[in-house]
Amino acid sequence: MPTTPATATHSSSNGTAEAIMLELVDENGTTIGTAEKLAAHQAPGQLHRAFSVFLFDEQGRLLLQRRALGKYHSPGVWSNTCCGHPYPGEAPFAAAARRTHEELGLSPSLLAEAGTVRYNHPDPVSGLVEQEFNHLFVGMAQTTAEPDPEEVGETAFVTAAELAERHARAPFSAWFMTVLDAARPAIRELTGPSAGW
Repeated sequence: MPTTPATATHSSSNGTAEAIMLELVDENGTTIGTAEKLAAHQAPGQLHRAFSVFLFDEQGRLLLQRRALGKYHSPGVWSNTCCGHPYPGEAPFAAAARRTHEELGLSPSLLAEAGTVRYNHPDPVSGLVEQEFNHLFVGMAQTTAEPDPEEVGETAFVTAAELAERHARAPFSAWFMTVLDAARPAIRELTGPSAGW
């Protein structure tokens, strides 16, 4: 797996990249061990802790990102604002704020927990499997994103209607609709009924 600016903090003192470890969990989200990131995603997949962030602007538009083409998992597809995995022992909220800053160069405001969702989504292109216990977060993007090109190909703010149109014609991550649907109650609370989420 390539070392990116976001993973460089997990490099050893001799300059070689250390394996990125994920937290394995049971069906209740209780930690039961760790596994190397790529190994946890190889079929049939190991259930591990993850997070997904949905940030909105003042008009109630969702900030999407298109994953960089160099990413080993789901490259070049559109997805929610930010998603990833806490390091073992790292709180999901802290991981969500950290990765949003690392990937997009912005610190979310009003970031709030929006529940959890458990899913099993194979990626037909890579053959990798998203077997995740996902912590959901919603918040506001009140500064301009400055994406890390190693992580993010492009970004776009979309209304609910624009998202439906884009989703019909462009590839999205395998997990996107599952996490969006699970986060909708918190999204509606944040954006208000007029935003249409």
